[in-house]
Amino acid sequence: MPMLTSAANALTKSFPKVLSPKAHAIADYLTIGTFLVTAALFWRRNKRASMASALCGVTELATNLLTDYPGGVKGIISFPMHGKIDIGLAAMIATMPEFMAFPREREKTFFLKQAALVTAVSNLTDFESHQHYSRKRPRRAA
Repeated sequence: MPMLTSAANALTKSFPKVLSPKAHAIADYLTIGTFLVTAALFWRRNKRASMASALCGVTELATNLLTDYPGGVKGIISFPMHGKIDIGLAAMIATMPEFMAFPREREKTFFLKQAALVTAVSNLTDFESHQHYSRKRPRRAA
C-alpha cells in the first residue's frame, strides 16, 4: 500500500465511525463523478491515466449499484461487505499507475490521493450498525 494510503489508514482507523450509509453513498457517488470527469480531462494528455480513471469509476459504480444501501439498486452486496470491497478498491486505485504503466507521470498523484480518500471514507463509516436497506418489501401477515 502506498505511503499516502497507509497514512490515511493509520490516521482514520481509530477515529469514531461518523458516516452513515447515506453519507457513505454520497461520498461514493462523488468519487465516481470525480473519476469519470478526470478520465475525460486526462484523455488528451495521458490516455493510460484516462483509461485507469474510467476503470476505477466504473468499478466503484458497479459496486455501489449492487450494494444494499441508500443509493444502491440491486442489494446483492451487503453494506459491511461493501466496506471490505472499498478497502480493496483503494488498493487497486493506488496501484493503477504501475498497472497501467505511468508510474513516473504527474497523473499518479491523483490516484494516490483518491486511494487515500476512499480509505479514509471507508474507515470513518459505521458499517456494522446499519439498517437493512433491501428494496424488497417485507411480507405482511394475512
